[in-house]
Amino acid sequence: MSERPIAVLGECVADAFVTSPDAAPVGALGLEVFPGGGPANTAVALARLGVPTRFLGRLSQDVFGRLFRAHLDASGVDLSRAVKAAEPSTLGVADLAEDGSADFSFHAQGTADWQWRDAELAAASAGPVACLHTGSLALVREPGGAAVERLLGDVRERATVSVDPNVRPLLVDPVVYREALPRWCAATDILRLSDDDLAHLRPGAGPEEAADAFHADGAGLVVVTLGAGGVLASLRGRRVRVATPRTEVVDTVGAGDSFMAGFLHALYRAGELGGRLDGLTVERVEEALTFGTRVAAAVVAVRGANPPWAADLGLPATRG
Repeated sequence: MSERPIAVLGECVADAFVTSPDAAPVGALGLEVFPGGGPANTAVALARLGVPTRFLGRLSQDVFGRLFRAHLDASGVDLSRAVKAAEPSTLGVADLAEDGSADFSFHAQGTADWQWRDAELAAASAGPVACLHTGSLALVREPGGAAVERLLGDVRERATVSVDPNVRPLLVDPVVYREALPRWCAATDILRLSDDDLAHLRPGAGPEEAADAFHADGAGLVVVTLGAGGVLASLRGRRVRVATPRTEVVDTVGAGDSFMAGFLHALYRAGELGGRLDGLTVERVEEALTFGTRVAAAVVAVRGANPPWAADLGLPATRG
């Protein structure tokens, strides 16, 4: 890749959806399994948009791991630094509500995604990158979470750091996120949260109040996605909001991950990534938010985390 890539660090999860009762034998539960996981979804969406993207993940050698590799590779993601892991893959089973929202039950004990060691991470992250985007469960589940957190400080010397906590209270107590968040803010340039994340991390606080607290802890740019209420961003205290496009929602799986891909894509193409965002303007942030909502709208209009390609959005289908 001739350009410095965006590196995305985190988990792959096999997302299983219950099929129609008519599609399964009597007495059995039919499942459709799709490659997912927040960081992997973001990597796929970035690559499909034409951004040089490297995935830093621990990919199992089991049937789901092979599914992940095929999906990431077909989307144009660089897997040269992905670890071939001996442990099994993580499985999430989605329970979809009538409005398309999804609650997941996870099968994640001892799986490949959480076993990072410092030496593995140093090798995976070596070399020039414009941005490291991470978060979700890989940043909090042990034994590897602490190693991922240590990496943030090292990478920040040479790249923009982006963190998306993506709170999963069924797997990790939100107290763990709340205790770690000040440290993440001190190490990150971009902090993205959903309104659900905010409810767990700062109960009762509005997005503006929360953004001020995150700024005080060190995060220069805070982005809060508010579902149908649009998106709020705060750039060192300067606010901007954009509306969510009107969209027929099939489900919301991967919406936040794809929004973040669109947002980072816009900043990357504008030449804003690589450092501390010192030259970033509110106007540029608004443009990036708007593009992120376009990408998210395309995802919620289809089943599962299936991000659009550049051509679907009228963009040149090129990478560096």
